[in-house]
Order: sequence, then structure tokens, then C-alpha cells
Amino acid sequence: MVDQGAGALSLPKDWPDHPDPILALNQMGSFDWDLDTGLFHMDALAHEIFDVRLDEYDGRPESLSARIPPTEFERLDALISRAIKDGSENYGTYFRVRHRDGTLRWAHAQGHIRRDGTGRPRRIIGIVRDAAQELRESRTRTEQTPHDEALRRQTDVVQITSAALAQARTVQDVIDVLKDCRGLTHLGATSLVVGLVEAGRLRLVVQGPAGSSVPGTLVTRIDEPYPMSEAVRTLTPRFIESPEEFAERYPVLWPNLTNLRITSAAYLPLIVQARPIGGLGLLYDDRYGFTPEERNILIALGGSIAQSLQRAMFYEQEKDLAQGLQQAMLPRSIPCVPGADIAVRYRAGALGRDIGGDWYDVILLPGGRVGAVIGDVQGHDTHAAAVMGQLRIVLRAYAAEGHTPATVVARASVFLKELDTERFATCLYAEADLSTGVVQVVRAGHLEPLVRLPGGGCRLVSIEGGLPLGLSAEFDRLEYAVTTVELRTGETLLLCTDGLIEEPGADIDDGMMILRDLVCAGPDDVRDLADLLIDVAEERGGDDDVAILLLRRGCLYQRSGGRLQQHVEPGDPDALTEARRAIRAAVSAWGVAERSSEIELVANELITNVLLHTEGSATVTLRIVTGHDRRLRVEVEDISSALPRRREASEECVSGRGLLLVDRLTDVWGVEPRGYGKVVWCEFLVPRRG
Repeated sequence: MVDQGAGALSLPKDWPDHPDPILALNQMGSFDWDLDTGLFHMDALAHEIFDVRLDEYDGRPESLSARIPPTEFERLDALISRAIKDGSENYGTYFRVRHRDGTLRWAHAQGHIRRDGTGRPRRIIGIVRDAAQELRESRTRTEQTPHDEALRRQTDVVQITSAALAQARTVQDVIDVLKDCRGLTHLGATSLVVGLVEAGRLRLVVQGPAGSSVPGTLVTRIDEPYPMSEAVRTLTPRFIESPEEFAERYPVLWPNLTNLRITSAAYLPLIVQARPIGGLGLLYDDRYGFTPEERNILIALGGSIAQSLQRAMFYEQEKDLAQGLQQAMLPRSIPCVPGADIAVRYRAGALGRDIGGDWYDVILLPGGRVGAVIGDVQGHDTHAAAVMGQLRIVLRAYAAEGHTPATVVARASVFLKELDTERFATCLYAEADLSTGVVQVVRAGHLEPLVRLPGGGCRLVSIEGGLPLGLSAEFDRLEYAVTTVELRTGETLLLCTDGLIEEPGADIDDGMMILRDLVCAGPDDVRDLADLLIDVAEERGGDDDVAILLLRRGCLYQRSGGRLQQHVEPGDPDALTEARRAIRAAVSAWGVAERSSEIELVANELITNVLLHTEGSATVTLRIVTGHDRRLRVEVEDISSALPRRREASEECVSGRGLLLVDRLTDVWGVEPRGYGKVVWCEFLVPRRG
């Protein structure tokens, strides 16, 4: 009932000393509700009807909640509140009262609302009577009977439940709606169970309330002697109208339900397109039998639940398929990069079969370098995902060819324009030299990266940006600026897509500040930090995808010793001799004299090849690289894009043995294409000093 306040129990001055004889003769109790104080006064007969003793009632309406079932209490509260608000003078209704022994009896109340001169309600006076005998004698009344009210309530439940199920996307959402205890009490059921058909078995997914589950029935075969199995097997509802009928028809299940005091039950098959997908069971402790109208309402409820479950299953299947397609377009694994700890995470948006164009990638490059990519293709559909897959592969190929970061991004933009998709993409490409910590970053309309400091702290890196991929080619603005950032040992580079920081109606700068605080307070380990960030994104939800890439620079690669670089011009006859002399001196100074002749011979061959087969100069670079082992690396660079080919030389040929010699004398060698030419490199394992 409506709570209008509380105060000490005191009878009003006009309250009669004795109940009216006429009311007493008609077994009617009276009440007087003072809306100003909130006190609800009752006479002795009203106390009997509510089965409340004088010494245990304090005059507060809510004290009667122990005698009125929750669903009845809510309905009475709504009825009286509506009468007060709409200016009514009278109201009347039937309701049930639960006595001390647990039995439910019907009662009827009528009230008259008294208002002051302003129309404000001040008091409600009325009568309450026991209506059990009245309803047994006649079911036809001008007012609504309890049966009619029960029927109306169940009809309302079907409508309310259907409306709630319409908002459910996943199977778990449907389960949550059915588990709602309010739905259970509105149905008037003591217990509710829902099972789904899986491989010829029924698996219970809903059992309520707590403590009502039956041992051994979590997973059952459809051919077992249970009412739900029988309803699913025959596609026919099973209505059990008495405990005796339940015990006779289902002797295996009934002993486990005796503690629930079940008096009747309804088991409905959940059918979609003439195929059972599950079953619904409703068990009652205060009713016997089902009228034809009640059966039709429950069957309609079962149909609504079946449709919602089927829709949720289709949704989850489509989402799993979409996520599987997108995951197939992302890298299957992230390479192990010496000198770096890398973690990546991806969260798909909550849009069913629609998938986005967010992606990440890690590209191993020669010389201990690594490329890190994060990007987002415009749109949220399969087309965006298809464009994303092509862009990722193309950008990886351009980076592996050895182009500069600016050239990699510019060529990817031209490629996207030539796809003629009318889509653009934002992208950030970072190329890190893990031995020096130098990171070259190019930004094409994407978010700027963050750098987390060891032990906490975080800074936003300002990167000069260019137009997104596709648009820069469309407007012929392919000149991308390269920003150099130093990543110290222990620092972590964070790249992400806008789904991690953007929320509807929120400012993107606020989202970036929240992200900075999370990163600062987060763990040092990149995997733990990535888990934290993706969990936050998952809790927030949203329809946008999220991609995260974390790269932490370790201390595995450290260059030591020295570095030598010599330029050899084709028209200078002494340049090659001088280069060989410098190589010999550097090798000796670095303590690797035992391989001096091999290193000098190989460097001479590579330089000579450049001078003979290209029209430009050669740049030779020597350096010592230490890691798991100590190596001397030789790089010879030229401006020709023609790659060298190893070929077998005949006895009469005077050339063609250079690369055979390089292959025989070095431990490893290769060719690294560059945007302006190429680099032929080789490495020699050399002993550690001391």
C-alpha cells in the first residue's frame, strides 16, 4: 500500500468505540487511513480478516506486507495510488491474504477518499471483508472476480515478458529475463525451469528460485520419464492439475518436489518452425487445475519465449561467424621479437553480424627493427573488414620491401584509392629500432600514441598528422611527415583505435585523459596492462570495435664496439683501396682479427658488385651487434632496385662467383629492398671479447 508517512498509533476523535452493528453482522471490518500521518487504523474484525493480532500491529501499512503476497501488495499500491492521483472518490478490489498457517484466502476492500477544499487527499475510510465464501457461491459479479483478475494479470505478464524479451539479444539476456523474480511472482508460479535441446538432451539453463533445483536433472535425455522431456518429445503441453496426478504420472520426479508443496504444474514445449528448441516448466503451490483461457495464455507465453530464444541463437551464431571472419583477417599470431615485449588485444563491437575494420599488425624488419601498425577502416560491415584485410597485407608488404615509413603509408593510401571502395582508413605506423630505441612514426588521421614510463607515469606523444589513407591520395597530399621518438629501455608504446576512448556524447579529450590515468595506474607487464584495458572496454560495452597494441622495449639488443661507414664513388680509383684499409683496421680494433680476411673479402665483393652493375656509389657500413651472440654486420647500400641473383659460373666465366663466395664465407646474408634502392647485408659470428 502507499506509504504516506508514519507516526505514533493514536485513534482519531471520530473513531467509533464499537464497530457498526451492520458491519459486524455482515462480517465486515472497517479501516481509517490518515494520509497526513500515514497511520492505517483497523477495527477488531479487520484485524481478524488480516490475521493480525492487536499487539503486533503498529498502525503502519507496510506492517501488513507479511500478510499480503508481494504481487498483491504491489497491485493494491498501484490501484490506490492511481485512484488518489486521478481524483477518484472510491475504489474497490479483491486481493489475497496469507494467514499464519500459510493458506491464502480471498478478501475484498472498498475505500472512500476524502479530500480537502483544494482537492488534496487527507483520509481514506473503508471496509474490508472475507470474500472466500462469496466467491465460492458465485463467480459472476459486476466487479472483477479474482479469477478474472488472475487471468488479466497473466495476460499482462505475457505482454510484459514479451516486451522484455524483445530487448534481449543473446541467450543469456533471455535467461536473465526469465530468471527475474518479479516475472516469476507475476506468473504466480513457485518455481520456473527452462531447458534447451542439445544433441538429443535437455540442458537446464534456468532454475528458480534458489534451492528449488532437482538433483540429477541438469542434463536429461529427451526420452526420460520427465514432464518437460515428454512435452518436448511430443511437441504437446503437459498440464498437471493436482499433486495426486503429478505423483501418478511422474513417480521418478515427484519425490524430489514434495518440499516445494507443488499443487499443479504446466510444462510447455518451446517450438520454432515445427522443431523443439527447449521446454518451459511452471510449478504452482496455490492453485489446482487450469482453465482453457489460462492454458491458452501460457501457450502464448511459451511461443514468445521460443521465438526470443531462436532469435538470440541466430544472433549469437551470426556474431560468432562475423568475429571468426574478422579474426581470420587479423594476424594469426604475433612474432617473437628479441628485445621487445608485445601484447595485442581485440574486442568486437556488439552489433551481431556487422564487423568493423579495426586491425593491428607487427612486422619483423631486418637489422633488429620492428614495425607496429594500428588502423581503422571506415564503416562497420563486411565490406570494411574486407578492405581492412587487403590493407593490412599491402602495408605489411610495403614495409617488408624496406620502404621508409612515410613511403609505406603513402603507397598504402594510393592502394586504397585504387580499390575504388569509397572508404577511407586511419592508420598509425611506427618503425622501431630496438637496439637504439629510435622510433619513426607516421600518423594518417589516427589517434596519437601514448608512452608509459617504467613503474608508472604516461605521456601523450605529439605526432604530426596527415590525411587518412585514401583521402590523401584523392587530394594528392601524399607527403607524410615522419616524427622521431626515443623509446627508452622499459618504456611501453601504446597504440589503439578510437573504440577504446570514445563514448557516445563524451568528449574525445576526456576519453584520452581517462585512458592516460588507466595506463599510469596499470601494471608494468604489457599483457596484464592489455587485459586491463580490454576489460574496461568490455565493461563499458559499445558498438565500436577496439584494437590495442603494446610494445615494451627491453634490453636484449645493445650495440657495442664501434660503427664504420664508408662511401665508395665509382669514379674514384683509390676509394675501394681506402675502404678495404678502413675495414681491416676496424675489424682489428674490434677484436675479431681471426675473421678479418673473410670480412674484408666479402665486403670487397659486395662493393665491387655495386660499382660494376649499378651507375651509382656504394655505401658500406660495419657494426658490432650483441645479443644472444656477438656478430659483425656488413651492409652495402646502393640506389638500384635490381636484386642480385646467385648463379652458377662455368670454368670459362670470369664473373658470377661473387655471391657464391658471400654465401660460403658468411654465417647469414640477405637483401633488404629500400624505397630508394636496396641493401645487401651479411653477418659473421665472432667471439665475445675477454
